Amino acid sequence: MFTVKAGYSDDVEVETNIEKVQAFFSDIRNFADLMPGIASIHTDAKGVAHWKIQAEIPVVGQMMQKFAVELSENSRERIEWFPIALETQNFLRFSVDFLEKAKNVTLIHFSQMVELRRKSARELHYLAGLAGESLISSEMSKRVTEMIKVFIQRAKEKLEK
Repeated sequence: MFTVKAGYSDDVEVETNIEKVQAFFSDIRNFADLMPGIASIHTDAKGVAHWKIQAEIPVVGQMMQKFAVELSENSRERIEWFPIALETQNFLRFSVDFLEKAKNVTLIHFSQMVELRRKSARELHYLAGLAGESLISSEMSKRVTEMIKVFIQRAKEKLEK
């Protein structure tokens, strides 16, 4: 089994109330509009969100992967997207936790995990075997980190207006 993993986790404080933060992250369009590397996100009639993510990986080149996720929690304190139950290859888990620190000050904790599983490296990309799981995982983690940091900055700017 050829498995590639990437992850990101961080906290950011925004100067706005928790209700505005929760409403912002509940709107999936904000991810598509503000996160680089997201080619598209659409939600089907069953409520499954289909994320199409593009990343440039050294040695391998450009990769485009699709992730089918469903909203597993949407509360005042947490929003979480989780892979659909039938998924066997492309796993995306994205969660955002909110903590009201003071009036109009909200702490946001981001966590994103991506895992790609294939029977052989060639199923992922014809150069994946040459690059190897470790290099691709490391580079994917860097790209995920870049994507989310840009998203967080853009989200913070929008939320603090």
